[in-house]
Amino acid sequence: MRSRPAAPPLSSAGRRSVLKQAAALGAAAAASPWLLPSAHAQDADLAPYRSAKINWRQVEGETISVAVIPASYFDNLGALIPQFEALTGIKVRVEKVPPGQIRQKATLDLSSRTGTYATHAADPMYYPLYVANKWVDPLDKYLNDASLTDPAWFKYDDILKAWRDADSIDGKPYGIPYDGEVTVQVYRKDLYDAKGLKPATTLDELVANAKALTDPANRMHGLALRGFAGAGQNMYIYPSLLSGFGGKWFTGKDLRVNTPEAVRALDWYVNTLSQYAPPAMRNWNWPDIADAFSQGTLGCYIDAHSSAAVLMNPEKSKVVGKVGFARWPKGPNGQCATSIWNWGFPINAALSDKAKKATWLFISWATSAETQARTSWKFAGPAKRSGINRTSLWRSPEFADAMKGAGDNFIGAALASLEQDTNVDWRPRVPQWPAIGETMATSIQSALVGQKKSKEALDEAQNRIAQFMKG
Repeated sequence: MRSRPAAPPLSSAGRRSVLKQAAALGAAAAASPWLLPSAHAQDADLAPYRSAKINWRQVEGETISVAVIPASYFDNLGALIPQFEALTGIKVRVEKVPPGQIRQKATLDLSSRTGTYATHAADPMYYPLYVANKWVDPLDKYLNDASLTDPAWFKYDDILKAWRDADSIDGKPYGIPYDGEVTVQVYRKDLYDAKGLKPATTLDELVANAKALTDPANRMHGLALRGFAGAGQNMYIYPSLLSGFGGKWFTGKDLRVNTPEAVRALDWYVNTLSQYAPPAMRNWNWPDIADAFSQGTLGCYIDAHSSAAVLMNPEKSKVVGKVGFARWPKGPNGQCATSIWNWGFPINAALSDKAKKATWLFISWATSAETQARTSWKFAGPAKRSGINRTSLWRSPEFADAMKGAGDNFIGAALASLEQDTNVDWRPRVPQWPAIGETMATSIQSALVGQKKSKEALDEAQNRIAQFMKG
């Protein structure tokens, strides 16, 4: 082995330079806990970003704070932040806030106009509230500003239309989707094949399949759906059932949640779970469902496509290689009705102009095709994001290769659902949503656990919601 020549001694100026660099790196690591495990920013390949015809360094020296939830898809983004800082000269402080708190903290920050968070992982159902109070900026002015956005590079229209619509009000964007999901049917392909079953195309077929597989004596139940009370829990499942039964949220201008179609949809929810789901199902959230399925005790469930990550883990799952995917089954009205969900980034209206520009540069970097790829199949860690935001990436061979272990028809089912089965009014998009969502969740669960009949539960919800809408 050849010995390496000794390095020449550092001059005083050289030592001062090294100490300054070390101090800067230490300060940066303290500011963002995500910097240490990631590659040195100066080594990053920034060429794909510099091909955009904008000046990425136009507000260098700015510092912004970003709130996200603790999730692998945001961890992947956090690991790349040194690349953004090297590209722009903007410092980013990231705060992880649990899902149950981020909505409240963001709403408090926006309403008090303190500008603590430049942007945050926003629930799309909160945009009507934000926009009604002018708490966030319309983003068309940033998309249409040639000094901030190169449209040929950013390609906003490549972002999945369902998610763009969810983050827009009256056709105007207020958030840019970063990561999202769609609800799909997940089933045990091996068990279905053994019994000659096909993935359900209707709710009647879904029930028939569940009946054929349910065998409580052998710890097998045919179907599971979220039952836990919450605006993002049972009120994530129920809106699809309501739509499938032909229900609508509004009668004229009045929000009506106790229509005959609503009662029939809730009756189906209650009866199906009581017959074919595990008894504890009424208090299960999606992680509980995915864990049970991965242990081989469920024949089918309907939930977010991203839950497949649990089923792909050979260290925890007993069903690797035995899973298939299909679209939401059609309801009696012949319609498949999947969820519309994403975590998007808005711009806090209370910021200074320079901070808003810095925030837009961060958002456009994070949601760009290049960063989406770098946080998915190009990511060095084990978590390969499945909630990428762009149609072109969903159709890419690289994404298909990264997701090949998810199960049969994973990308086909999810992409068909995103493109064909979405409705931006899947849930009532009004400023009063936070109170409406929780009220509906409580009433739905009261029916699921047998405390009230469906009509009684929905009548009570209607009375409370009518008061919110008057206010």
